[in-house]
Amino acid sequence: MKRNASVWLLGIFIAALLTSMAAAQSDSLGDYARAIRKDKPAAQVKTFDNDNLPADDKLSVVGPAAAAASGTETASTTTPDADAASASSPNKPPVTAQAQQQLNDDWKGKFAAQQDQINLLNRELTVAQKEYQLRAAAMYADAGSRLRDAGEWDKQDAQYKSDIADKQKALDDAKQKLDDMQEEARKAGVSSSVRDQQ
Repeated sequence: MKRNASVWLLGIFIAALLTSMAAAQSDSLGDYARAIRKDKPAAQVKTFDNDNLPADDKLSVVGPAAAAASGTETASTTTPDADAASASSPNKPPVTAQAQQQLNDDWKGKFAAQQDQINLLNRELTVAQKEYQLRAAAMYADAGSRLRDAGEWDKQDAQYKSDIADKQKALDDAKQKLDDMQEEARKAGVSSSVRDQQ
């Protein structure tokens, strides 16, 4: 019994010793990290104005809005897309809310028409694939018919496969056109909510 009590006391003493050493070490590491951070020079922020605004490069605006001349923070009233559009062409007058809404509505109509075209091509491709599957199932179910009309089957099979490939290519082209339209709309300053709703 006395031996168990000694082992327990020794264990508690070692645990307390290790805990105090760990706490002392973490304090010294924290002090060291604060000293390094304190000695590190602050990152310099490049400020753009009309004299040094890049004409042939893109300018990305990230962070809080710039302070007004009075020194108070102002909230930005333009969208990030409009900021990017105005930064890329500094001589362009700002877009009014009504003109922006008209631009968004025009592009919304273009996107809807292209999406309708994609949906139509997708339905046509699905119907062609299902017809081909039904035709193949019927032909393979009747082995005698397949053997009697092998040449005609091969000709029709090639025609179906060609039609399906053409419809797939048309669908892929329509999807690519939609992607191109979205990029064109982004460059034109259309808001991201209109571009990405597809």
